[in-house]
Amino acid sequence: MNIALMIVSVLIIIVVLLQSGKDEGAGFLTGNTNSDLFKNRKERGAELFISRLTVVLGVAFFALAVII
Repeated sequence: MNIALMIVSVLIIIVVLLQSGKDEGAGFLTGNTNSDLFKNRKERGAELFISRLTVVLGVAFFALAVII
């Protein structure tokens, strides 16, 4: 069971790092508060798959952590 938790942990780290940032926080640091560019942006294709995979891996991680 511990090995499965470690595998899911590594996979979730990789998938989160693969996700593209939406640059919502970067504009705030530089004083640019115009974030309308990414407000209505929808995920498609690979982004949608990675987003859903992140949710699935997160639920699996939580379930394994509770079981252990």
